[in-house]
Amino acid sequence: MKPVLGILAVAGALVAGAALAQGDVLKAKGCMNCHAVDTKKAGPSFKDIAAKNKDAKDAQATMVAKLKDGKGHMKVSASDAELNAAVKEILSTK
Repeated sequence: MKPVLGILAVAGALVAGAALAQGDVLKAKGCMNCHAVDTKKAGPSFKDIAAKNKDAKDAQATMVAKLKDGKGHMKVSASDAELNAAVKEILSTK
């Protein structure tokens, strides 16, 4: 029984760490310098970006490509996992 509880505790910690890391990517990669959650700064707010892309089926892939390639947005040097986590968080903004 104890090994099962240990495994569950580790899995829970990993999930919590992944959720925390998701928001950290936006800060670590400098997104918050030009964007805010609900107000326009140098770039549009995350709420406006999410609203603009709410019906686009390929929004996630399109936004990751823009960030990765620097087309329509400054190029962001981050791993695919980091970019996907950041874009997922942005698109889930309400």
